[in-house]
Amino acid sequence: MDRLRVAMITSECVPFAKTGGLADVVGALAKTLRSMGHDVIVVMPRYRQVDVQRFQLRPFFQQMCVWMGDREEWCAVHSTRTEDDVPVYFIEHNMYFDREGLYHDAEFRDYPDNPRRFAFLTRAGLQLCRDMRFDADIVHVHDWQTALAPAYLKVWHWNDAVIGKTAGVLTIHNIGYQGIYPAEHYPYIGLGWQNFTSDKLEDHGRVNFLKGGIYFADMVTTVSPTYARETRTPEYAYGMAPYLNAKGENYVGILNGVDYSHWDPAHDPLIPARYTRDDLRGKAICKDALQRRFGLEVSPEIPIIAVVSRFADQKGLDVLAACIEDIVDAMIVQFVILGSGDRNLEQYYGALPARHGGRIGSHIGYSNELAHWIEAGADFFIMPSRYEPCGLNQIYSLRYGTLPIVRNTGGLADTVEQYDERTGDGTGFKFEELSPHAIYYTVGWAVSTWYDRKHHIAKMRRKAMAQEFSWEDSARRYVVVYERAIRNKRGGHEQ
Repeated sequence: MDRLRVAMITSECVPFAKTGGLADVVGALAKTLRSMGHDVIVVMPRYRQVDVQRFQLRPFFQQMCVWMGDREEWCAVHSTRTEDDVPVYFIEHNMYFDREGLYHDAEFRDYPDNPRRFAFLTRAGLQLCRDMRFDADIVHVHDWQTALAPAYLKVWHWNDAVIGKTAGVLTIHNIGYQGIYPAEHYPYIGLGWQNFTSDKLEDHGRVNFLKGGIYFADMVTTVSPTYARETRTPEYAYGMAPYLNAKGENYVGILNGVDYSHWDPAHDPLIPARYTRDDLRGKAICKDALQRRFGLEVSPEIPIIAVVSRFADQKGLDVLAACIEDIVDAMIVQFVILGSGDRNLEQYYGALPARHGGRIGSHIGYSNELAHWIEAGADFFIMPSRYEPCGLNQIYSLRYGTLPIVRNTGGLADTVEQYDERTGDGTGFKFEELSPHAIYYTVGWAVSTWYDRKHHIAKMRRKAMAQEFSWEDSARRYVVVYERAIRNKRGGHEQ
């Protein structure tokens, strides 16, 4: 395998800025590719939260000129290295990135200039590669925010001395977010009106970043094989099915890995006690601590069902809300809930402990430490997603012996094996229909297994904790994609 030069242009990367799994994926994939001997850099915004002292940022370019479609912009560039020695470059443009949130304000309103902010980030990332003479084999971009990079490579840089041969790979982490904005921003984006067509960048009179990226990318990936199949259908693709189907074999699903250096109860420094699949005594300690922390009745006999999630439409938590109180009224079970997002759901879940004292505990917001406590102390983890491109929490749950209860979609389908009541095989409980009825009875199935077939719970836990979803395997699959993208680019294929 030849050594590849890869530039990742992204809106998020741990530990610098994170709103979801995208940041984890970029950080872990870059780290793993570098450990395999590839030359990888990450380019991202210098948001307000990216502190110079904390992350040991150093000036790289005092000034860098970035040509947009109708003007030139100027920015600075800072650099640092992660603890795994991955070089990270930060684009500093205070007008665009010195803000409270990454994509929206405190009221969750999208910034109206988002198309300009992230078109600029994308162009700046490519300009940085040119100015630092990083002749990348691959520019790997993620979601709509940087999806225009493959278009810029082919429209602006097709004969560039540094990145003229660079292939573009686009990974779709969530097709529900496409970057659709008024056409008034198109002159700034600067990809030529000849490309503002229904097969490329135009979407009902507006510009669609993700659609343009799909068209121009040499390879498109998404984050699980099942989600790749689902997004070829109208039900899941949010209008993109024809364009993804047009990619043919150049659209593939690669399951995300998990960074087990951070998510493994055998050496997790954040949880009350460590444990392994061969010695689960520490999990009992974690459960006791979790019950006390959330004000639940302290009992090892009562199963705890956990939620750690964004309160977003995708996650199906409105449907869980329609049956959770029926569940705790009818079953001897407890819930712990950690999340934030939709204000109505925040109010609903935040009020449940007052109505169901000792049975339901909730924390509105996010705490990484508390997320680890929940994974370690809970018995089940529920994800009733409308769709789930990959999902990470169900994979974390498997390693922590916390059996997933999930809808059979996307990455949940790929990572959770259905329980077989006859043999005790499986790693979780899956349901098809997203409805209060289906959630209620699947939870009932899990709870009855807990009380009536303890030996099956023990068998499932051992199997779940033995599952391996390593980044090494996923990274090798990305390398195959990179090599194919290079062949496509050099063969002159746009699709």
